[in-house]
Amino acid sequence: MSMAHEQNKAFLRRVPLFSSLSEAQLDQLAAGSVRRNFPKGRTIVAEGEPSASLYILLSGRAKVQRSDAEGKEVILAMLGPGEAFGEMSLIDDAPRSASVITVESCDFMAINKDSFKSMLAQNQEMAMEVMKGLVKRLREADKKIETLALLDVYGRVARVLLDFSEEQGEERIIRNKLPRQEIAKMIGASREMVSRVMKGLEIDGYIVPLPEGKLVLREKISSYLN
Repeated sequence: MSMAHEQNKAFLRRVPLFSSLSEAQLDQLAAGSVRRNFPKGRTIVAEGEPSASLYILLSGRAKVQRSDAEGKEVILAMLGPGEAFGEMSLIDDAPRSASVITVESCDFMAINKDSFKSMLAQNQEMAMEVMKGLVKRLREADKKIETLALLDVYGRVARVLLDFSEEQGEERIIRNKLPRQEIAKMIGASREMVSRVMKGLEIDGYIVPLPEGKLVLREKISSYLN
């Protein structure tokens, strides 16, 4: 076995989606996998194109977005290390439903279609994990629809900030810079409106800016979701 094969296999073993595979199945999957690096701003898969691979993000961040006929973009999700995308198109053989674009330099594992579908047919536990992942995305889509329908722009911004934050002691912190334009594309508002809302949240003490684009969220920001 080559070193690249063993490295691919070692990574796949750590991915929850493939945790139930046998050593032989991991070998088979690793043989159909390749690691790739893409710079910031690169389109990994394009909406409407045929599907060929399942991708797993090893490092970096990427956004999932769709565009209408006029070129208006809507961000559906942000992806981080360990997350997979592209499985829906591999399952139903339909064209890609959205584009995935890197927001910083990213490393990916690409698994070819035949290897993935073969493992799906052989391993019931893996098939169940794929189903759980799809259900999770459906629930997240339901929450996004509810947010857009029921909350005002302050509530929508607060929802995004909370979704991208993580607990640190008694506070919630956003560690990675979240550009105003990206927030605007997630909530269906203009960048200018998002900037005004963010300034208002800062003045009223709901958020505290830190260096390098980081943010501290105060607990009372949750009041905007009620």
